[in-house]
Amino acid sequence: MSITPPDAHLAEDAEDPALIRAKIVSETAKISWLELQKFYAAGSVITVQPALDLIDVAFAFNQDDKAQVASWLASGSINRTSKEQAQQWFDQESQLWAVVISPWILVQDKPDATALN
Repeated sequence: MSITPPDAHLAEDAEDPALIRAKIVSETAKISWLELQKFYAAGSVITVQPALDLIDVAFAFNQDDKAQVASWLASGSINRTSKEQAQQWFDQESQLWAVVISPWILVQDKPDATALN
């Protein structure tokens, strides 16, 4: 006799795009650049330009959508955080929207919180 574990439904739900997006939204928050510096130093921080939706970008990273990510990289819509940008955020003690899509931390300087979907 096989007993189904109580969390067996989670494996099926893990493939549901709506649930993945909801999880990304729940893990997205504002954080001080000062707290992100060690990740920047490790080369793990990706800057997402304000014109893009941070959740859409995070979802594309989560889904390993190489074509979309390559397109954003080519257009400059996303890129590794530059030394100049990092210094500006440090000087301004900026608060950024951030979400972890391992091994990356995606950050966006978007003061209007309602712009995140």
